[in-house]
Amino acid sequence: MKVAFCTLGCKVNTYESEVLMNKFKNAGYEIVDFNDIADIYVINTCSVTNTSDQKSRKMIREASRKNKDSIICVMGCYSQLNHEDIKSLGDNIDIILGNNDKNKLLDYIDEYKKNKKQIIKIDDLNKVCFEDMRLDNFQKHTRAFVKIQDGCNNYCSYCIIPYTRGNVRSKKKEDVLDEINTLVKNGYKEVVLTGIHTGHYGQDLKDYDFSDLLRELEEINGLERIRISSVEITELNDKFLDTLKNSKKIVNHIHIPIQSLCDKTLKNMNRKYDVEYFFNKIKEIRSIRPNIAITSDVIVGFPNETDEDFNITKENIRKLGITELHVFPYSIRKGTRAASMPQVDGNIKKERVKELINLSEELKNTYYKSLLGTNESVLVEKYIDGYLIGHLSNYGLIKVKSDKELLNEILDVKLIDYKDDIFTGEIIKN
Repeated sequence: MKVAFCTLGCKVNTYESEVLMNKFKNAGYEIVDFNDIADIYVINTCSVTNTSDQKSRKMIREASRKNKDSIICVMGCYSQLNHEDIKSLGDNIDIILGNNDKNKLLDYIDEYKKNKKQIIKIDDLNKVCFEDMRLDNFQKHTRAFVKIQDGCNNYCSYCIIPYTRGNVRSKKKEDVLDEINTLVKNGYKEVVLTGIHTGHYGQDLKDYDFSDLLRELEEINGLERIRISSVEITELNDKFLDTLKNSKKIVNHIHIPIQSLCDKTLKNMNRKYDVEYFFNKIKEIRSIRPNIAITSDVIVGFPNETDEDFNITKENIRKLGITELHVFPYSIRKGTRAASMPQVDGNIKKERVKELINLSEELKNTYYKSLLGTNESVLVEKYIDGYLIGHLSNYGLIKVKSDKELLNEILDVKLIDYKDDIFTGEIIKN
């Protein structure tokens, strides 16, 4: 039988879908493109914004139209909160799961085949343990995601995620270490640690935290790079900074959500820091890693955000010298505190998004061009038209003229040129 996956949203969803694809393959299923005609469609949904909800509904409808005789499985954040709405999107939506028991999807499919009765399984995520999943290979042959944590307890006033993912839950350290050791044995040189609130890893464990895990990963032979998908500024305590200082494997890139750099807006967002705290922490990080790439997320048009508030954020981002921004217009999420606050006009949001995207391009080009002439390391991921292509430690993209035989190797390169978001480099001969 043929099964097709559609994965929306974050790296956690990507990891979970990858685990399920491997399970289906091992059970004898053929994985096909979502655009193909399949016997089973799996939609792993996202609900972080209104746009995410719309995309989730669109892909569910699309699957429902492709093959009336197929089994359609919907799971993830959108179904966790909106399973009643999903039932109305098509007569042949057969299995609806939230953000628990995804591991049991094959069992639910077998049950459905036997009984032909719709299955709906939505659990209270504040009463469940971490759902253990593991990978021994990943669709990308050089870099593998590893989910180490789930859930969030922060309850920012704009965010629905604590309701779609539940409280903080951590994977057992033994399971993380075993999974990563297996991936390394299978040829992976870089792992990306991911979670809903990655830096909160260990909050529910006894005397073991995120920094402890990073230090143990440092000792794995053959693991060359450790990348952190995203981490909050409040999680970068002295222990983490000391770990970063002494690490030879944590890459020279860190993603830290800003959301705003205006104190009034941060307070309205229920963020756990102010502008001064953020600036001081970035200063500490750069004292350890002067050339580190720092990328971030920003929300514009948050309720009550005035032109002055926005300009304060914009100028502080410029002063801070963030490497690159992911910019999002504020999206009302029903059930959150911000939904009842005075809203900003949609056209104003669009203009502010444009301004910050332009600023992001300026800051990105300034940062990467400042590295020209320096030596960096690249993990080679692709070979296209005589060029090796991969990401630097700081996640900059680079192409190098060389031979295909060097795929999956980490090479020292000199940065020669930067144009159209990609470096051109040359290999430094040992």
